Amino acid sequence: MTNKPGDTDRPPAQVTPGTPLPLEELRRQAEKRIREKTVEPEKIPASLSPQEMRETIHELRIHQIELEMQNEEMRRVHQELDGLRERYFDLFDLAPVGYLILSKKGLILESNLTMATFLDTPRSALVQQPFSRFIHKDDQDIYYKHFKQLLETEAPQSCELRMKTVSGCPLWGHLTVVSAMEKTERVYRMTLHDITRQKEDEAERKRLQIELTQAQKMESVGRLAGGVAHDFNNMLSVIIGHTELALDEIPPEHPIFEDLHEIQKAAHRSADLTRQLLAFARKQTVVPMVLKINNLVKNMLGMLRRIIGEDIALQLRLASETLWVKLDPSQMDQILANLIVNARDAIDGVGKVSITTAFFAGDQTWAAHRPGATPGDYVRLTVEDTGCGMNQKILDNVFEPFFTTKEVGKGTGLGLSTVYGIVKQNQGYIDVESQPDQGTQFNIYLPLHPGPKSSLETTDPLEIKGTCLETILVVEDEAVILKLTTRFLQNQGYTVLGACTVKQAMELVEKHGDDLHLLLTDVIMPEMNGPDLAKKISARYPHLKCLFMSGYTADIIASQGVLAEGTHFIQKPFSKKDLTDKVREILKSQP
Repeated sequence: MTNKPGDTDRPPAQVTPGTPLPLEELRRQAEKRIREKTVEPEKIPASLSPQEMRETIHELRIHQIELEMQNEEMRRVHQELDGLRERYFDLFDLAPVGYLILSKKGLILESNLTMATFLDTPRSALVQQPFSRFIHKDDQDIYYKHFKQLLETEAPQSCELRMKTVSGCPLWGHLTVVSAMEKTERVYRMTLHDITRQKEDEAERKRLQIELTQAQKMESVGRLAGGVAHDFNNMLSVIIGHTELALDEIPPEHPIFEDLHEIQKAAHRSADLTRQLLAFARKQTVVPMVLKINNLVKNMLGMLRRIIGEDIALQLRLASETLWVKLDPSQMDQILANLIVNARDAIDGVGKVSITTAFFAGDQTWAAHRPGATPGDYVRLTVEDTGCGMNQKILDNVFEPFFTTKEVGKGTGLGLSTVYGIVKQNQGYIDVESQPDQGTQFNIYLPLHPGPKSSLETTDPLEIKGTCLETILVVEDEAVILKLTTRFLQNQGYTVLGACTVKQAMELVEKHGDDLHLLLTDVIMPEMNGPDLAKKISARYPHLKCLFMSGYTADIIASQGVLAEGTHFIQKPFSKKDLTDKVREILKSQP
């Protein structure tokens, strides 16, 4: 076999990388290689001439080299294909999104590893499973709606769904599905992006927005209550005080006695309403004390039994160990009274209410799931009833001011909001658990105080009219309040010196300083505030005791230093008894 002229001079064929060489090019390269080798012919059969033998051997070797080159080329192409296949499967399996191929019936035909990881299921276990099996039951309708549209229109579909995983971990997915043809079969290719973090961030933003709205609402209520509290409390002081004086002057059988008594009750209810608003807004004036939680509950037991009546059983489950809290005793009274009233109104007929105290260690996990709570040691006060319970809509608004489910005229909607405000004012936390017809449980967490020991002291009513010999200086810029306070104290036998201005007060001090036993002064006054006046007088007469009074909110009073430990204070409006008991308590105390 001979070469054709020009075979060795042909230019090499153009070859695209990654494709097999054509046979013509393989033969050309094989002939080139055979010429580069020195071939020594072996024994040549006698039937062939030497020239024919050489040509035959040459041709055989060319074919041999052609086959070797074809094998090399096939191995190279296979290696490239294997590399491409590996890269494809790496991209397919390790992509940051889940991939699925679904049949028309919604069965999984193929899945990548990412999707199997998302669903916490081995990939082999996904095949031939309906994809709907891995969708949260509440989102099934969304999936079927979009899959139906895909089958009818062949248009791409996308939606956001909650997925079910074997481990139970939450998984939000953004699904995109498109239609495609594979061979002769219609299939549907799906991608799933994990948007759980995004949804959690959205939920956190929503929670923070709710907290911000609640804080702004509380601030608005606080500004409203604080804006009217001073003047309103002063007016109530006049109404309550003069009503008391009038009732003291007439017998119970007098025709107007009952009318005056109703005026007095209405005034006290108005004062309570103001206190509730201030409590919700955390501006209620308080004098915190270190107290045993069990003693606070026991001291209220008699009143609580009267509140719930005879048809409802009241059970106490008090902690065996001594647990201390720091708060105003009157605030605990408000908490228990409001919660017991709420429990009583939830029970129709016979039922049970229980009050439980216990130590509670709030860790990071507990606090993380309760907005506004902080980790730490708490005293937990639980009030539980067997009443009608509440649905989710009511639970979402249960602490809102003026929200009530009671009939018109049977509730102000401030009971539970008052409890909420008091708990927050004392750096505590409150939550509620309830279901319709399953009763309700309120849990209040108050910071645990280490002590020292303190007891809740009670005093007997003081009826010592006409036996007091002390002299009291009263400083009040509101003339009607000054006049009323003076009459209260004079009726108890005290010598009272009254002053409407700081200048008048200092003039009286100059004349009667050595005879004074008590300074009763308003906190906020035009020329000089009460604490500064007290300091000025005490510098000359250190023996003089002092009692502050005010109708302003706690934040304003606290800024004057009046609520500091050891300082005596009485909140307007006050009754004659409240004032005279407080004055007698201070005068009898040790200097």
